[in-house]
Amino acid sequence: MFTGIIESLGEVVSTKKEGSNLVISIQSNLAPELKVDQSIAHNGVCLTVTGLQDNSYEIVAVAETLQKSNLGQLSPGDRVNLERAMVFNGRIDGHLVQGHVDGVGECLSKTSQNGSWEYRFRYPADFAALLVEKGSICLNGISLTIFNVTDREFSVAVIPYTYQHTNISAITPGHTVNLEFDILGKYVARQLAVTAKN
Repeated sequence: MFTGIIESLGEVVSTKKEGSNLVISIQSNLAPELKVDQSIAHNGVCLTVTGLQDNSYEIVAVAETLQKSNLGQLSPGDRVNLERAMVFNGRIDGHLVQGHVDGVGECLSKTSQNGSWEYRFRYPADFAALLVEKGSICLNGISLTIFNVTDREFSVAVIPYTYQHTNISAITPGHTVNLEFDILGKYVARQLAVTAKN
């Protein structure tokens, strides 16, 4: 479980196909504190540390992960948002995030707002019931508040700190981002669907 508050930026060192899997090596200042089998969110995708070096570590993304996220587009030099699993004795500064990406969205626009940035994204219409005005979304692992929500699009505002300390600064129109919709919304939608059937 995560909170959507990015802890650090890592850099892709290498990627290697192994069957239908993709092995990714990440250089990070977190590496010395990690251990094999630990869960870390990478651009919002929860993956397990499978190997460690001094300043880098390896993860493996399976076919299902590659189909539902943009991790397959990573290449050496790309920056990755990193968050270690939350500790249940502290504050949840973002919102409850599982690290289970639902799909990808496409950046439609990026506008400077004289001190902040406004982004507009398109998302798969199948998830429209899970987005509400001023609700939460996890975008490349970042917990953000959405507004101007429609059945296919939403906007987010990004403050300077988030812009400088995550990889959202590199997102421009045409780029894809990983999306995880609010788990509470998923449970409500599921309950309503079950109730409607009975």
